[in-house]
Amino acid sequence: MTTILRRSTAIALMALAALTAAGARAQETDTAADVVTMTFVEPPSLAEQVAAGELPPVAERLPALPAVARLDAAGQNVGRHGGELTMLMASAKDTRMMVVYGYSRLVGYDVNFELVPDLLQSFDVEEGRIFTFHLRPGHRWSDGQPFTTEDFRYWWEDVANNEELAPTGPPNIMMVNGQPPTVEFLDESTVRYTWLQPNADFLPALAGPSPLYIFRPNKYLKKFHAKYADPDELALKVTEAEQPNWAALHNRRDNLYKNDNPKQPTLEPWVLRTKPPSERFVFERNPYYHRVDPEGRQLPYIDRVIVQIADSKIIPAKAGAGEADLQARNLRFDNYTFLKAGEAPGKYKVRLWDSVTGSKFALHPNLSVNDPIWRELMRDVRFRRALSLAIDRHEINQAIYYGLGIEGGNTVLQGSSLYRPEYRTAWAQYDPKQASNLLDSFGLTERDSDGIRLLPDGRSLSIVVETAGESTEEADVLELIRDSWRKVGVGLFTKPSQREVFRNRIFAGETLMSVWTGLENGMPTPDMAPLELAPTTQQQLMWPKWGQYNETGGEAGEPADMPAAVTLGELLHAWRQAPTTGERADIWHLMLSVFTDQVFTIGTVAGVPQPVVVRDRLRNVPEKGVYSWDPGAHFGMYRPDCFWLDDTRSTQTATN
Repeated sequence: MTTILRRSTAIALMALAALTAAGARAQETDTAADVVTMTFVEPPSLAEQVAAGELPPVAERLPALPAVARLDAAGQNVGRHGGELTMLMASAKDTRMMVVYGYSRLVGYDVNFELVPDLLQSFDVEEGRIFTFHLRPGHRWSDGQPFTTEDFRYWWEDVANNEELAPTGPPNIMMVNGQPPTVEFLDESTVRYTWLQPNADFLPALAGPSPLYIFRPNKYLKKFHAKYADPDELALKVTEAEQPNWAALHNRRDNLYKNDNPKQPTLEPWVLRTKPPSERFVFERNPYYHRVDPEGRQLPYIDRVIVQIADSKIIPAKAGAGEADLQARNLRFDNYTFLKAGEAPGKYKVRLWDSVTGSKFALHPNLSVNDPIWRELMRDVRFRRALSLAIDRHEINQAIYYGLGIEGGNTVLQGSSLYRPEYRTAWAQYDPKQASNLLDSFGLTERDSDGIRLLPDGRSLSIVVETAGESTEEADVLELIRDSWRKVGVGLFTKPSQREVFRNRIFAGETLMSVWTGLENGMPTPDMAPLELAPTTQQQLMWPKWGQYNETGGEAGEPADMPAAVTLGELLHAWRQAPTTGERADIWHLMLSVFTDQVFTIGTVAGVPQPVVVRDRLRNVPEKGVYSWDPGAHFGMYRPDCFWLDDTRSTQTATN
């Protein structure tokens, strides 16, 4: 490890094969001639606006070289325009999921989890540190304004490096060893980012489900920026919006991922038309969307997406009643039997996609909990190991998942080249005797009348596990853990709360332990950054304050002060400097060994299939897929702009 950590700067600057083939250029496989000779097909739903002169013809709305959907690569067929697709969401905030599913990214993952250009026409990567992006000439935002490097310049100079809009400076991913890139705007369609050392996180961050946006719709947002707006008009806008200052107003209007501002232009396939709050959100096709099918039809195929808001607890029942055309969110494996029974009357099919989380549910001990006695316990590896050994995972698997799950800790899955059996089994066998011995080693031998051990200050050793309260399946798992923990003298109580409250309590150190999924990506390759194994973001529920410290460059949170966590951070840094896939794999294994041996999270069962409800008339949704947040963006990498409705009654449906 020491050799890796001390690798010379010269070697660190060598090309990273993780980003592209060495010195290669990633580009569309369509030749310019193929696209130029295409006859583009107007979506019938826009024909009236075109005839009235309200919109230019489709050939004038598309970029000079639009992206051509690779339907054959995804096992999809050419479809037709028209129709309306309905999905169910649990909160008005879930309008952001249309950004996840729409999956318009500068670069994005294809079905083979390879990074390819999307909004970009092509990109060059040199030495893993010089990224040159080539935009599609003629590409436009949904309001018809040009999408050019001015949008990139505006974000970099006027947002990310504006102290009032971004007090902590550019996002952490834009900083390598504390240094920002040199950014050059070479012309209106070419921008270059150059770091002194490789930035292996850059492209994956652009392709994420909640992506790093390094551009903004400058024409729209300059109306809210003190540098560009008329002072009197801006002051009036601030007052009308009931915001404290112009920066707060700008940040409120600047919300590409939250997707809750119908006035903000977008590059996604569907544009929000309903102003929150609402129980029904309408998204209409983006007339300037940049993709076409192989026969020249402008995508998306589907005209409108309706997002109906419903309580998460009744979404399975609504899906089973046929009220959704496409649904996976808020559906659980324990809904499968019920959903399967409703297929014929509901006119849908239930498909089981592979889940790639490291554990369906994992316990996250809060290593930064405020209570000093609990903090000392949570930070002692013997305590975390004891809690893990006291869980009967076989019982959970049989009782809840019919034996279909993979029992063990929270780690990578067998399909990954990084998998080793010892990672899955580390401190994960059911051994209540060993668990009791570990707890006894703390001197926690005194018990109350219910048999629960007592803390040194006389309080009960009862752990309150906080949840987002969104899953009965989660509650069932915790009930079984409570029973097995009681056998070794540990109590468990659950405390459900609304998701935002749930997270804020963890961030503030008020939560002892929480339950959430395990590793988001249980199928990594050595060239994917091991960000989940080290303190990198506040969203990591076992060490949120350490993650926040990393995210903000030390402006907020706390530095990691446990040796094992510090080691993981050092190894992540070493991974970013490693020049070959083999050396990156070695670092991954070191990190996985530390992460699983230290039991920073307590996994239960992995590999639980994800039910996906698909309306019988909905086409091009894969029969078998991977339901992954990152990489993949759930439906995103399968390109829902290519899904289409067959036998729809919409008057806008036509065979082109």
